[in-house]
Amino acid sequence: MRQIPVDTQTAMVMVAQTQQPKVANRQTGEIALDRDTGVKLMTIDVTFVANGEAEVLSIAVPETGFTEELQPGTLVTLTGLIARPWETEFNGQKRHGISFRAVAVTAIQVGAMKSKAA
Repeated sequence: MRQIPVDTQTAMVMVAQTQQPKVANRQTGEIALDRDTGVKLMTIDVTFVANGEAEVLSIAVPETGFTEELQPGTLVTLTGLIARPWETEFNGQKRHGISFRAVAVTAIQVGAMKSKAA
């Protein structure tokens, strides 16, 4: 499957909704696991602001990619963010979209942000 790296250098990223376990099967409640490591996957919604436009993205991240509980409004950096186009057919209807995955989500310290702007 094609993976497209996403450049976050010039974007502002802020937590919109805190991290929650990613559900693999809604009927059974089974939690999704990383295929390579077996680590539980989480999702976090972020507001991604770039080029004067803002979008809310839902990003899958391994549970080990969070060092702390992140609160809405917290500015963060996204390490290793990739986009993956997907397509599926369910009950005769085709659906498609883009899924996002990151290696880690880290809170930006206010002092570090000021020095980055300088």
